[in-house]
Amino acid sequence: MRRFIITAAVATLAAAALVPPAQARQAIAEPGAETEYVVLYKEGANPAEAQQAIKAAGGSIVKENTAIGLATVTTTNTGFVQAVSGAASIEGSAHNRSIGSVPTARKAAATRAANEVKAVEKAGHGAPAAASTTTSGKPAPAAEPLADLQWDMKQIRATVEGSYRYQQGDRGVLVGVIDTGVDGSHPDIAPNFNSRLSRNFTVDVPVDANGAEVDGPCEAEPDRSCNDPADVDENDHGTHVASSIASPINGLGIAGVAPKVSIVNLRAGQDSGYFFLQPSVDALTYAGDVGIDVVNMSYYIDPWLFNCVDNPADSPADRAEQATVIKATQRALNYAHAKGVTLVGAAGNGGSDYTKEIVDSSSPDFASVPGELPYPRTIPASCVSMPAEGKHVVSVSSTGISKRKAYYSNYGNGYIDIAAPGGDVYDTPANTRDVTKGTLSAYPRALAEERGELNADGTPNVAHVVRSCRGDVCAYYQYLQGTSMASPRAAGVAALIVSRFGLPDRAHGGKKLAPVVVETVLKATATRTACPNPPAYEYTRYLADGSTNITTHVCEGSKLRNGFYGHGIVDALRAVR
Repeated sequence: MRRFIITAAVATLAAAALVPPAQARQAIAEPGAETEYVVLYKEGANPAEAQQAIKAAGGSIVKENTAIGLATVTTTNTGFVQAVSGAASIEGSAHNRSIGSVPTARKAAATRAANEVKAVEKAGHGAPAAASTTTSGKPAPAAEPLADLQWDMKQIRATVEGSYRYQQGDRGVLVGVIDTGVDGSHPDIAPNFNSRLSRNFTVDVPVDANGAEVDGPCEAEPDRSCNDPADVDENDHGTHVASSIASPINGLGIAGVAPKVSIVNLRAGQDSGYFFLQPSVDALTYAGDVGIDVVNMSYYIDPWLFNCVDNPADSPADRAEQATVIKATQRALNYAHAKGVTLVGAAGNGGSDYTKEIVDSSSPDFASVPGELPYPRTIPASCVSMPAEGKHVVSVSSTGISKRKAYYSNYGNGYIDIAAPGGDVYDTPANTRDVTKGTLSAYPRALAEERGELNADGTPNVAHVVRSCRGDVCAYYQYLQGTSMASPRAAGVAALIVSRFGLPDRAHGGKKLAPVVVETVLKATATRTACPNPPAYEYTRYLADGSTNITTHVCEGSKLRNGFYGHGIVDALRAVR
């Protein structure tokens, strides 16, 4: 995918990079070149028969998810897909990634080519908060030093005067962060980080099939392997998400929505921000197996932003590949949901109504074979972005400080389930950029240093990075905006609901609450928010280069449920009272 964060200047596709689908798929792997696929078994198929079919087609299994029947396969056979598809035990297959050599350039985490539709909106900061007392006069937890900068937590009443007074979460409640990794050593994450259960399901990808750098050289110590530890984040996205959910109340920096629940890193995203099918599926089934209560998914599965099974713009091979992505992901979602995992996902940052026909020019966004490039496609509402549009997933739109739907947030009546604050730097009276309207959460110090954002004495030299110290311990934070930031705030409220109403989990310890109950409470306690009046809302943005951007989004539905806010904006206090 793309992580669902957004930059001040969203990259656009260069016209020269757009090629028709037929031309794009004429480029195939060179004979003898090793290619990687994911192969989905038929439901109920004998695994041994599927394994034999893969072998007969010239493939070698390097990883297998027996929970749903999905295997990662390498092969040098250019006709592998056709050969394996004829087997009775095989449902379908899809390119996973190319296997390329390591470039000499150093890894540049979180950077992309011009065909990216991702990103990071950085912001400034203000003054720390003071300790507080509840309106009833009873002692409240002391506010964190940077609490005054957390307008987002005030919007959903996850504050010392609000939900913290009644419920901060239960350590036995596990929230899985399916993302680019989590910096488990960050001082404002470490107290709640569950290293025992954390896993990394990815392998670094040095380059794509066109030779473009993806994750860069493999650098995991001590042997410079391509398998990073399960407590690092060389991107920054996953750490921000984890902190938003569960940074503790510890006299340092900020607090998350559920400051006493446990964070489990379920890494499925590359350093570069791509999310491939097999790691995403593996993370979901693992979450079900080990007793994770809530997972947050702020991404879509690459290489297709939208998966279509019958789009005339796509080749038959592409349609089959997208069908495999849909089926495999849905199987994994079903598996996790049946095991008691509440699934929360970001709605995406395209500023599009997902219930209407739109045009996408960003896919396929990863070159699985040489010469493969994105091309424009008309996307009917029947196509789906996974996992956000999967069954059982609570899809979350983003709000700004005024509670308006953020200018970048996707929407759609029937698509959006709930809304949560994710930031909108143009949500200002003058429609000019105010970077403090992003959301503030943890930032790995190593990345701040690598990116040259700190002075020699450790103080930040850029406005979007904030430092907080408690004695000799200092931690760093950054402002981001996106539905990636909204989703974890909803996931945090879901974790509070499990903490408040959950029953003992005899199988795994901690607490458990059926996902259907969690989702019902989450929606029922949300603050009902009507469509704007008039419902055609005009977003005006005065950009830094002097230009003006004007877009109109139309909200459909009633106050009880509509395309901007779904059932409403999550409310942490109401959820636990």
